[in-house]
Amino acid sequence: MTKTLILNSKQIEQKINRIAYEIYENNYDEKEIVIAGIATNGFLLAQRISGVLQGISKIKVQLIEISMDKENPFNSELKLKLSDKELKNKVIILVDDVLNSGKTLIFGAKLFLNAPVKRLTTAVLVDRGHNRYPIKADVVGLSLSTTLQEHITVELNKKGKETVYLS
Repeated sequence: MTKTLILNSKQIEQKINRIAYEIYENNYDEKEIVIAGIATNGFLLAQRISGVLQGISKIKVQLIEISMDKENPFNSELKLKLSDKELKNKVIILVDDVLNSGKTLIFGAKLFLNAPVKRLTTAVLVDRGHNRYPIKADVVGLSLSTTLQEHITVELNKKGKETVYLS
């Protein structure tokens, strides 16, 4: 199986910066936002976006991690470390690395449906556009048309050696 490099480390950094600026542009008047990253790569991406946001704005950023079994979210228990009271009137940015079918994002969004949040926005590094669930990415680093047989691999755990591959 061949791997095609889609984004190198510098390009990923540029996409993250653009995502952070777009989030800031849409939320410049907020005092605080919550960035919720879906484990593992979504949380790594959320950390990077949070760091850029804190460098370009005075918005207080609260970073939280959502853990779930991405392959089988129906049977995984989803919990937030924040209560509904702590989420009240807050802007939530839900972050994941790749939007494929929308299943992971919709299960992540489900955590916030009963909370009185001000707004829920989704952000992804790569949107493949194969949505089977009624959710979309509001902020996208790269939209990429792929076949259902192709796979996107995002490697964010080695600073300076991040990559996105299509295989």
